[in-house]
Amino acid sequence: MPSGSVLTAGDRDCPHVVVHIADNASLFQLVRDPDLALGELFMDGRLRITKGSVYDALAIGTQSARNVKPTAWIAILRRLRVAALKALPGNAKAQAKANVAHHYDLDFRLYRTFLDSDLQYSCAYFENESQSLDEAQLAKKRHIAAKLLTRPGQRVLDIGCGWGGLALYLARVCKVKVTGVTLSEEQYSVASARVCKEGLHDLIDIRLADYRDVEGYFDRIVSVGMFEHVGKAHYKVFFDKVRDLLPEDGIALLHTIGCGDEPGPTNPWVTKYIFPGGYLPALSDITPVIEKSDLITTDIETLRLHYAYTLKAWRDRFLAKRQEMIELYDERFCRMWEFFLAASEAAFRFDRTLVFQVQMAKHEDSVPITRDYIDRAKAELRMIEAKLPPLASVETPVLSG
Repeated sequence: MPSGSVLTAGDRDCPHVVVHIADNASLFQLVRDPDLALGELFMDGRLRITKGSVYDALAIGTQSARNVKPTAWIAILRRLRVAALKALPGNAKAQAKANVAHHYDLDFRLYRTFLDSDLQYSCAYFENESQSLDEAQLAKKRHIAAKLLTRPGQRVLDIGCGWGGLALYLARVCKVKVTGVTLSEEQYSVASARVCKEGLHDLIDIRLADYRDVEGYFDRIVSVGMFEHVGKAHYKVFFDKVRDLLPEDGIALLHTIGCGDEPGPTNPWVTKYIFPGGYLPALSDITPVIEKSDLITTDIETLRLHYAYTLKAWRDRFLAKRQEMIELYDERFCRMWEFFLAASEAAFRFDRTLVFQVQMAKHEDSVPITRDYIDRAKAELRMIEAKLPPLASVETPVLSG
């Protein structure tokens, strides 16, 4: 504590962590609004971890917090944030691009540091815990493709296509035509360059566009790691758009982070520093809107610890190149990202943060009536993958175009 006194918590099964709080102002800030202040104090070096890691501290705190009733003031503060969430319009088109740029238009070298070779910035699918990050991200793309039940020549819309990895997989392995949309200038530049490098202009069209502006019909629609940025106020617009873009026999798949608790506001530190406008839905947020959009939920799968394993791999890679990131940005930025990756991993391990894969269609018979088709499709996809040459590596200078 700032006074020099020591408070001890936890038990012998916990990692040994020593946390120093710099001054009384920091202590007051922490007590007044811990959800926001904990990350800010760590970023500013006013809360220091002198033994163990910030992940160790967050793991203990996250587990303990579930068994502690918040003080009256903290309960009021959280209710105010819930009210603000309902009152604010969320990610309207005018704000959506700026919110995306805040996170995804950072220097490409940052993401190149900790992501897999295909730049998958979403939850991997670990078929076993010994898989490498690259293997698990390939398994994720295969798992999604299997659920999409694509046929060669079909048209696929990838909403929030990132750096183009899933679009490349679907075009090369499934032989479909992919339209990928993103609001990130940097992701658009990288994805377009990758398509050019692979000579796949005839199969992939990357657009710098809002999903709300897409027109036409697509046999399949997929969205991975983008729905968290839609905003609760715009769910009806999103699912209505998916319905309008699908033909009668179409299939859509939504892959999104969500919460296993009742709906609530996103952590204020995350929305301030990492994902402005972000919101993690509960299933109770999603499924009623799907029903009102005249779509059928044909399958729901909950991926539980897969993102925790993904985030640990990202955090290990980031910390291994931490000095390079200090030189690219600064110490405070690196502490911010270390806290973000550690807090996210703790949330997925201990705080009922999950990933939902929700499959939708317009008619009951659009997908098989049993789920064994997924494993059969994945076996076929593996055979196709084995015959393909590896993708060209993604180099930082690709952004110069």
